[in-house]
Amino acid sequence: MSVNEQPQDAQAAPAPAAPAGPALPAPAAEIAAGYAFDGEALELGALLWDGVCHPDAPVRIPLSVLNRHGLVAGATGTGKTKTLQLIAEQLSAHGVPVFLADIKGDVSGVSAPGEDGEKIRERAAQVGQSWEAKGFPCEFYGLGGTGPGIPVRATVTGFGPVLLSKVLQLNRTQEQSLGLIFHYADSKGLELVDLKDLRAVVAFLVSDTGKAELKGIGGLSTVTAGVILRALTAFEQQGAGGFFGEPEFDTSAFLRTAADGRGIVSVLELPAVRDKPQLFSTFLMWMLADLFHDLPEVGDLEKPKLVFFFDEAHLLFDGASKAFLESITQTVRLIRSKGVGVFFVTQTPKDVPSDVLAQLGNRVQHALRAFTPDDAKALKATVRTFPKSPYDLEEVFTGLGTGEAVVTVLSERGAPTPVAATRLRAPESLMAPIDAAALDAAVKGSPLHGRYVEAVDRESAYERLTAEQRAAEAAALEAVAAEEAEKEAAEARKGARAPREKEEPSLAEQVVGSGIFTSLARSIGTQLGREISRSVFGTARRRR
Repeated sequence: MSVNEQPQDAQAAPAPAAPAGPALPAPAAEIAAGYAFDGEALELGALLWDGVCHPDAPVRIPLSVLNRHGLVAGATGTGKTKTLQLIAEQLSAHGVPVFLADIKGDVSGVSAPGEDGEKIRERAAQVGQSWEAKGFPCEFYGLGGTGPGIPVRATVTGFGPVLLSKVLQLNRTQEQSLGLIFHYADSKGLELVDLKDLRAVVAFLVSDTGKAELKGIGGLSTVTAGVILRALTAFEQQGAGGFFGEPEFDTSAFLRTAADGRGIVSVLELPAVRDKPQLFSTFLMWMLADLFHDLPEVGDLEKPKLVFFFDEAHLLFDGASKAFLESITQTVRLIRSKGVGVFFVTQTPKDVPSDVLAQLGNRVQHALRAFTPDDAKALKATVRTFPKSPYDLEEVFTGLGTGEAVVTVLSERGAPTPVAATRLRAPESLMAPIDAAALDAAVKGSPLHGRYVEAVDRESAYERLTAEQRAAEAAALEAVAAEEAEKEAAEARKGARAPREKEEPSLAEQVVGSGIFTSLARSIGTQLGREISRSVFGTARRRR
C-alpha cells in the first residue's frame, strides 16, 4: 500500500461543523466582508477579534491570485511549517502542483492521512472546519542523492556563474572572472558538467598554454584563479560535488498531477544538507530560474500551474551580491506571468530585500518575539509593511498563539484585503514525518527513480582538456625522442670514423714507437733530452 492510500474505514469521520459564533462587531464584520470571494479559494482559518474566534467569518485566499507570490513569516515554533502543509494540501486538492523544501524533515507527512485526536477536533470546531484525515500524492527528492529521495542534479553550465558565485562566496571581481570562464568554455564548446570540468578549465586558462586565450577579453589573473580553485576545493570537501552532474533534473517534473487530478506535492528532503544552507538555498533558486527559463508566458490563470515554497529564505539573501539580488528580483517579477507562484518562508519580512518584498501580495505573519532591542526593531519594521488596520498590530503580533497568524491577501480584483488576525485550520495530513521504510518505498516506486538514480559521467571539458594535454605532452616527448635519436645517430657516425684514424698512426705515435725515441728517452736526464721531450709532449702543443 502506498503512502497516499488508506483504507476507507481507517479514515476519521468528518468533524461536525461548529455552530455560528457571536455576532461580529462592526470593524470585524468589515474585515470579514473583505474575504467573501466568488471564485475558488483556499480556506486558511477563522477571524480573531478581541481574542474571540469567529467560525462564521472565514479567512480565505483566492486560487487565482496565488501566482502573485506571498510570504509566510514568524518566529521559530509559531507554526510556519504547518501553514505550508495546510496550503499545500488544499492546492493539491484543487489540482495545483506544489513544491516544498523540507528543511527539518517533518513535511513528508503530507503524503499520509493525519491522526485524529482531541486537539484536532477542538481546533476544527473553533474554526468551523469539517476535518477529515487525508494523504496527498507526493514525490520525494534529494540534492545529488544525499539523503532519501530521487537525486536532483544540475550541470555546472546549467547552474550558471551568478548562482555558483553565490554558493562559492566570491566577491564581485571574482564573480566577473567566473563569468568570463563560463563565456570561454561556452565559446569553445567545453561542456561544464561537474566541478572537475570547471576546475580543469580554470587551470588551463592560467597555464602557459592557455594564458593567451583570454587576453583579448580581459584575461584571468593567477590570484583570482587561485581563489576560485580553492573555493571549489573547499566546496567539494563539504560533499557538494555530487550535486553537480548528469542526468540533469528536468524541473518540469514539478508540474505534474496525479491520475485522480490532484496536484503532486514535490518534497525536497534537505535534512542531510541543512549544514550547507547556502548550497540548498541557491539550489532552490536554480530550480526556480530553470522553471522560469522553460515555461511559456500564460498571463493570469484561474489557478496557478505551480506554487513554489522557498523555505529558510533569509539564507538565500545573506551576503548576496548586487547581481544575484537583481537576478532574483527579475525572476520573481516575471515568473508570475508564467503561472508560477512563489512563497518565501522566513522569520521576519526584513529578511527579504524590499524589491522582492514589494512583489509579495499574500502575507501570513505568525507571532513575533520582542525579547531584545533588535527584536523590537524588527517588530516595528514588520508592522510598517502591513496596510492600516483597526488592530494594534504590535500587540497582536506578540500575542498570537501557535497556529495563529495575521493575514492579508490579494482579492480577486488584485486589491489587498483587510488585515485579519486568524486562527488557522489544522492540516488533514500527518503532522509528523512518515517512517523511513514508507519514504524509501515511495522513492523507489516513483516513475522518475530509474531515470535519475544513477549518475552519468560522459566526455566533457575535463576529458577534452586532459586528452589535449596528453596529446601535447606526447608530441613533446616525441620531439625530444627525435632529437635524442638524431644526437645518437651523429655520435654513431662520429664513432664509426674513429677506428679508421687509428689504422694510420699519427706522427707522435710514429716517433714514440721509433728506436730513436727509445734512445732519446735514455738520455732524459740530460739538458738535450729535456728539451727534446718538451718539444714532443708539451712545448710544441702550447705553441699551436
